[in-house]
Amino acid sequence: MTLDIATLEYRDVAKTIDHSLLKPELDDAFVHAGCELAAAYDVASVCCRPADVVRARDILAGTDVAVGTTIGFPHGNHRTSIKVAEAHAALDDGATELDMVLLIGALRSGRDQEVRDDIAAIVEVAHAAGAIVKVIFENAYLTDDEKVRACRLTEAAGGDFVKTSTGFAPSGATIGDLQLMRANTSPHVQVKAAGGVRTLDALLEVMAVGVTRIGATTTSTILDDFKARKAGLAAAPVTTGSSVGGGY
Repeated sequence: MTLDIATLEYRDVAKTIDHSLLKPELDDAFVHAGCELAAAYDVASVCCRPADVVRARDILAGTDVAVGTTIGFPHGNHRTSIKVAEAHAALDDGATELDMVLLIGALRSGRDQEVRDDIAAIVEVAHAAGAIVKVIFENAYLTDDEKVRACRLTEAAGGDFVKTSTGFAPSGATIGDLQLMRANTSPHVQVKAAGGVRTLDALLEVMAVGVTRIGATTTSTILDDFKARKAGLAAAPVTTGSSVGGGY
């Protein structure tokens, strides 16, 4: 199943993308160019490393692109007090979206209350500042039961999004995982796919199963393809009974 491009506008697609600037080797010039690209394509946000938040905030000032960063990244097993300190620092620097990694080891060990409390501590800090929290599960390391429990714990803790992956594990988002996550959260909890969504067709397929954000490094490729296909539709002759679709 995929979405029909003819039913979508540019903003419908662009505002699903968090442009990712998280690789450890990125230099200042790359981060600056990435923020400028995000602004030019009017995506949802830039998700940058904590040390880059101030730089991203300044570059993106006056645009409709949010600044996001990571908490407890990429392994999740920081002490909650450290994650809270990271959240305060990120918000003070200008971030309005926090992508936190849950306590993976605690979840796998059955310490569900600890996982919930850890998420809730970040949610409390973020929501008080008007920011949102996306909770990263790192599904590559989890069973389906653990993924379902993570969904329920995130919702109980007040998280705004459930998110598949950091992009640094052996695998990223899969359609099966996204369907599982969508089925095990209430409609007000959104789903973010990260890791492996690199093409427009891949984005259309995850949108079709209920994803409202993706993490992407191939932003320009995806959105240039969308604009080209829309232009082709506009230029094509109208034929009775014709239809346009896509694939993954």
